[in-house]
Amino acid sequence: MEANTRSTGRLPAAFLTPGSSSFLDFLAEHAPDQLPGNRPLPPVQGAVEAPHGTTIVAVTFPGGVVLAGDRRATMGNMIAQRDIEKVFPADEYSAVGIAGTAGLAVEMVKLFQLELEHFEKVEGTQLSLEGKANRLSAMIRGHLGMAMQGLAVVPLFAGYDQERRKGRVFSYDVTGGRSEEPGFAAVGSGSVFARGSLKKLHRADLSEREASTVVVQALYDAADDDSATGGPDLVRRIYPVVAVINDEGYRRLTEAEVSELARAVHEGRLQYPDGPQAPVL
Repeated sequence: MEANTRSTGRLPAAFLTPGSSSFLDFLAEHAPDQLPGNRPLPPVQGAVEAPHGTTIVAVTFPGGVVLAGDRRATMGNMIAQRDIEKVFPADEYSAVGIAGTAGLAVEMVKLFQLELEHFEKVEGTQLSLEGKANRLSAMIRGHLGMAMQGLAVVPLFAGYDQERRKGRVFSYDVTGGRSEEPGFAAVGSGSVFARGSLKKLHRADLSEREASTVVVQALYDAADDDSATGGPDLVRRIYPVVAVINDEGYRRLTEAEVSELARAVHEGRLQYPDGPQAPVL
């Protein structure tokens, strides 16, 4: 396909022929080797060592949703990277947080972004949030072969539903199974501890700032008990990535905003090392 383009100076006919609104379907037909799930892996003995990213958390609040991720990537018992980013905008009103094999996860996010952009250009409208969640589910299912070889990617998808006018969160398993999570969700190696924190601190009437504080608290708790999760690093000034999605679209909190939240959480932990207590009813 590339050689033909260079020799004639024109785009191949495949690019000019009306077809599916799915970019993945286009790749599957014209360049199937470009899909991650179609690439054969070389034979290996034992587990494949590759950087893995954790932990991702999400919390809904009236009018939107907050999605956040820590910055640590690990390879075995080693810290592979201290400042990896795991939260990405999918489009104007949705975002993806990645856990699992870092390189493949980032590639999946880029394909997902292209998938949503391609659909909007072809159809002239955006997919519904439910439709976006379904497209991501199909992409994960196509990655099952690699997941069975230990290279799993398990994202968390969150967005603002313009039809229902509220924030929604979707979690997945390695087979592409999708579940909508009411209120909050967590994935990754520290998800058990993060979920316990979210369960304690989440309320239906949280403000945007309170929801942002809750996700930082959850990541702090996850890092406290899971060595693969990195908490706020005040010395190196490495803080979680925190994104808010509401009726105005996707917005990533600035470093100054997240730094303020992280320092407030840290100061509170000096007095209460195990974090704030759940309210007594």
